[in-house]
Amino acid sequence: WRLIVPVKGQLTAKSRLHPPAGVARAELAHAFALDTISAVVAGIVPAHLVVVTSDEHTARFVRDQGGLVVADQGSGLNPAIRLGIRTVERVLGPGPTAILLGDIPTLRPRDLIHALTACGRHPRALVPDASGTGTVLLSALSARDLHPRFGPDSAREHSRDGVRLDLNLPALRTDVDDDRTLRSALTIGVGRHTALVLGPSQD
Repeated sequence: WRLIVPVKGQLTAKSRLHPPAGVARAELAHAFALDTISAVVAGIVPAHLVVVTSDEHTARFVRDQGGLVVADQGSGLNPAIRLGIRTVERVLGPGPTAILLGDIPTLRPRDLIHALTACGRHPRALVPDASGTGTVLLSALSARDLHPRFGPDSAREHSRDGVRLDLNLPALRTDVDDDRTLRSALTIGVGRHTALVLGPSQD
């Protein structure tokens, strides 16, 4: 699998999230990305990871893990993903490709592998988020067949040409955008980067 992970710059990330006292929103958003990326490189060939970001700290982390970095041009999520798709086609060549959101601090390698295996049974597939309306994972057996439509009701949009897979994988489907989803993530268990940033505030 080739995996594309878009990661927003820290200054614009997670505007709907209100972290505990003493925790910076930008630092928490960065930790989400690092935990997501750490799970990905433990589950797939690191050289098949393409991260689209304008954040240099995230970019350095990805390169240290053996992944590829594409500079986000600041045009929005879907244009950033399309940059990643073009990079996969140009650098990595043909093969199954998926887009994974970069804000899943609960992600576990085994859950990602389980989801990709399920997705691989279909020409195009998606895994919705825990709410059922968003999309955390979008896949196709070829990068050129990926048509990202992330945004409001993206699960419905992606279901128009892909198979919806409501997998029982809460650790994969809990992308953190607001206070409610952060509480859900803490209940499931977050990765070490997020846990370190939150520190005693988790108690």
